Amino acid sequence: MDKLINDFSFGLFFWVAIIFVILIVLMRKFAWKPILEALNEREEGISSALEAAENAKKELQALNADNERILKEARAERDTMLKEAREIKDKIVTDAKDEANEQAGIIISNAKQAIEIEKQAAVAELKSQIAGISINIAKKVIKSELASEKSQLELVEKSLKEVTLN
Repeated sequence: MDKLINDFSFGLFFWVAIIFVILIVLMRKFAWKPILEALNEREEGISSALEAAENAKKELQALNADNERILKEARAERDTMLKEAREIKDKIVTDAKDEANEQAGIIISNAKQAIEIEKQAAVAELKSQIAGISINIAKKVIKSELASEKSQLELVEKSLKEVTLN
């Protein structure tokens, strides 16, 4: 550093300073504006890119919110449809059970009536057969008892006694 101070020359310093000032003026006139313009353009490009990224982020958030809302609506609609389907299924099952019970009741009622009619017919037929058999038995008994004249007279007398007693 001492050597620099010892070798210092004012003339050289003066010419270096003048060349430096001229260089700065030339740089300012010819190079400074294009450099500043390029920097400004770059800054604006970066700003617009950041704004575009921010807008894209906001749009993405809006889309996500819309997607969530649509999903919620779809889930709610699905739940409503499932509930309605269950209600319709339960109503159909209940109606089918009621109809089956009603039909079963009608069939049972008709069967009971048919059984009662058949029972009455069978009882009437049985009574008719029993009456016929009884008449045949009575005929045979009377024939055998009244085969002789003596038994006929005894029967007549017995009948007369019963008639007068009653």
